[in-house]
Amino acid sequence: MAEKDTTLSNYEINPYTMMIRPAGDESSEVVEAGARYLISCKTFEIVKKSCEYFGSSYSGRRAGTKQLIGITHKAPIIVDPYTSIYLFPTASPTSPQCAWISHDYIASYKKNGPYSTIVTFQNSESFELPVSFYSLENQVSRTAMLRIKFTQNMKRMEHFNKNPSHLLHNRASEPNGAYWINE
Repeated sequence: MAEKDTTLSNYEINPYTMMIRPAGDESSEVVEAGARYLISCKTFEIVKKSCEYFGSSYSGRRAGTKQLIGITHKAPIIVDPYTSIYLFPTASPTSPQCAWISHDYIASYKKNGPYSTIVTFQNSESFELPVSFYSLENQVSRTAMLRIKFTQNMKRMEHFNKNPSHLLHNRASEPNGAYWINE
């Protein structure tokens, strides 16, 4: 695993991002598949800036989650729909203890105490997080719901695009026949 000796001033979440967690009061540790980075920025700021990098605000991503699955508290978000980056918070996003976990990389998780869970990622790295097993399990389920609903909507749109008769602009027509142009 590559360790970063220097602290980076910023970071964009990408398809290799497995987890972002607090590292002190004003810094974050980013765990990627095969690398770790120390970022001189709060965890929530990294998430917000990454949403903007991918063309939306954090509040826009949260509003999308609310629209799709009705979740408003500790809401999972789609950071980037094109590369399917789905993250969920382990606590309130404004909490100094909140970590953000990529849904794609979770291999397993197990209870380690009343408020502690060990998360194992697909690359076999494990991390103890200060979150109850049931809360983490709920967040994983909510994120799966978000992924399913978004995927269903995208498939529905693909279906409409393959069948032009279903497109809205093809439904609009003059009820009395064709338009005539008088010159």
